[in-house]
Amino acid sequence: MRVASRLGSVFSLLGAFVATAVAMGLIVACLFLPAIGAAGQATNGGVKLFNDMPGSFAMNPLAQQSRILASDGSVLATPFNQNRIVVPFNKISDYMKHAQVAIEDERFYEHGALDSRGLFRAIGSNIFSNGTQGASTLTQQYVKIAIQNQAINAGNTEKAKRAVSRTGMEGYVRKLQQLKYAVSLEQKYTKDQILDGYLNLVYYGGQAYGVEAAARQYFGVHASELNLPQSALLAGVVNEPGNLDPFTNAKGAVARRNVVLTKMYQQKMITRDQMIKAQNTKLKLNPHPVQSNSCANSKYAYFCYYVIDWLQTQPALGKNPKERMATLESGGLTIQTSFSPKMADIIDKQIRAKVPQGNSEGIDSAGVIVQPGTGLVLASGQNTSYSNAGGSGKSASDFTVSGEGYAYGSTAKIFAVITALENGWSPDKKIQVPVYDTTSAAGAPAHAFTHQDFPAGCGLGRGEKWVLPNDKPYPKAGSYMSLTDATAQSVNTVFATMVSQLGACNVLKTTDKFGVQSGTGTTIKATPASITLGTSNVTPVDLANAYATVASGGMYCPPHPVVSIKNGNGKKLKLSGIKCKRIISKKVAAETSKIFESVLTDPRGTTHGDILLAGDRQAAGKTGTEDGSANIWFVGYTPQMATAVWVGHHQAPKYMKDITLAGHFYKGYVFAGDLAAPIWKNIMDQALKGQPIEYFMKPDGTTPKSSPSPTTSETTTTSNPPTYYPPPATTQTYQPPSTTQAPPPSSTTQPPPATTTTTQPPKTTEPPKQTGPPRHTGGPPSKK
Repeated sequence: MRVASRLGSVFSLLGAFVATAVAMGLIVACLFLPAIGAAGQATNGGVKLFNDMPGSFAMNPLAQQSRILASDGSVLATPFNQNRIVVPFNKISDYMKHAQVAIEDERFYEHGALDSRGLFRAIGSNIFSNGTQGASTLTQQYVKIAIQNQAINAGNTEKAKRAVSRTGMEGYVRKLQQLKYAVSLEQKYTKDQILDGYLNLVYYGGQAYGVEAAARQYFGVHASELNLPQSALLAGVVNEPGNLDPFTNAKGAVARRNVVLTKMYQQKMITRDQMIKAQNTKLKLNPHPVQSNSCANSKYAYFCYYVIDWLQTQPALGKNPKERMATLESGGLTIQTSFSPKMADIIDKQIRAKVPQGNSEGIDSAGVIVQPGTGLVLASGQNTSYSNAGGSGKSASDFTVSGEGYAYGSTAKIFAVITALENGWSPDKKIQVPVYDTTSAAGAPAHAFTHQDFPAGCGLGRGEKWVLPNDKPYPKAGSYMSLTDATAQSVNTVFATMVSQLGACNVLKTTDKFGVQSGTGTTIKATPASITLGTSNVTPVDLANAYATVASGGMYCPPHPVVSIKNGNGKKLKLSGIKCKRIISKKVAAETSKIFESVLTDPRGTTHGDILLAGDRQAAGKTGTEDGSANIWFVGYTPQMATAVWVGHHQAPKYMKDITLAGHFYKGYVFAGDLAAPIWKNIMDQALKGQPIEYFMKPDGTTPKSSPSPTTSETTTTSNPPTYYPPPATTQTYQPPSTTQAPPPSSTTQPPPATTTTTQPPKTTEPPKQTGPPRHTGGPPSKK
């Protein structure tokens, strides 16, 4: 009865498999043939059935960690779903190779896909002893684990379970299928190749897949450096990785190690002295637990997550974001980014020097640098630490690339200027300052634009008025300003007049052409206030890239953080959505740079001539100040880089008035020229240190070799009030667009006062810095 019982256990493990195999003629066909199988020699019908089963099985690339690299080669993160680092066979210790063979399949180099001697030994052992001995070869084990691993990587947990199932007829058929795969492998690959695949595939416990990750995990060495006792310990863990983890069961792991060492001695792989010495060696672990691969643990978490999000848009990694993420976590990719840790540290330092982390005012700030001509994002930073838990000075939101963005104020005026230049206007073109025919809600002199000024699709409704004031010093109504002066001084009513004449929808098309959209990815609001004064929300990276397009001479390149992607075999994958295209002429780009250089060099302008770059570097840019200083910006560029700096409240807009930051008290409303612009200058000076000084192309197509701009001393010696041009005898003709548009939001539209005319205020000689009362519709100050 005891023999019969044991015989039953044998069939539970092998019986039906062997019986079926014998019935099919498999024993004759291939199971006893040597390593390079000869299944084709069989002739009976059973062999045909076996051969008709799918048998193609390739040693597919193993799931292994990917690496996201900064521009200096440092690692930002190592995404993986299995902590595996694949190494070639010659980078694995010989001790490790011998140990794994000794304990798993001592005749591995002698038999074929199935070991006939091992099979009958297992049958005899299971009949005449109480144990259950398996007969799977190392190749068969590799096939089973590989199938299971592929199913897990594909998210098919049911298939993964079936791959290791031993019960029922379905289980026996699956064993036959796996055997067929094993035969296929033995025909295609050498024994060393199969052993190499096995050592890189199997699980060694402790989140370590493959021998390299295990060697680092337990001993802090590479697989090539494993000594005899270390190799024997790892080889023994494979049998029960959950139970024999040396971190949690040191006694069991050592006992199993010593069994492996005995096996190695019995198979003449080591001497008796080596065995005894190794068995008496104390377990010496040097733990190097795998660190979380999440970007959250990276020093540069925000940029890291930006890279992850961008990679999920790449078709080369899969058909959809889920597949692309799976490839990232299992494909052993090398992702080379454009990210400069040095520049990122500069951004963080300079922002926090002016807007400290966790400041009592609750004010946030961020900056981002884009390379002209490539669209590569070189660095980003903000005055918070990455955290999902929140708290003062902490956030999980990337202020530079994600979310809805922030109202960008008068930085939007660059698109009106470009549209004007494309329509033949010159930097010296004169535009009339409209009359002050009303006052804003804050009591400032203003002009009321109507449906007659903006009648089209991007305009105002009938009976609707857009009441728009200027900042002090108020330009004289009816006087004329050049396009350059109006830009430097950021005169709102002049720009609204320009947009009216050019057609608001045309300016909107320019804005969209430059890739500036709302943070949600849709076109900004088609209203005069949004188009002219930037009342819609945009992200700093899109705005920096738009200015970088001008810096490049008119070549638009979509912003992106990745230079290259290589798969596990070192092959470069195609990047999508990075193609550059010319969107404005070199002449228009050069004229735009000339105009916006005046924002920095003109002491009458919104930066007061205070932020010229060190070394007399030529630069151009624009301030942006939203109503009530809820958001303030400076976006500027040199030929080498474009940088956007934003200051405000991330969670919800809030006026910035009479605030103290970094020990400095800002009286009244904070203007971009007083806070965002100095941060921008400090970032640019540090980031450009050591780089050659380059100059903008001139409108005639030449590029100067020396500074074509006024020096710092020439532009800051005086602070005279603006010069205004007298109006000509004729009245300026308006050329409104011809399409229709819904009215702008109520926040930018003021009801007309009781009378539509107001007394002109006297011309003021007050300097541009403003600490006085509110000056713009709906709340101070205006978009500057």
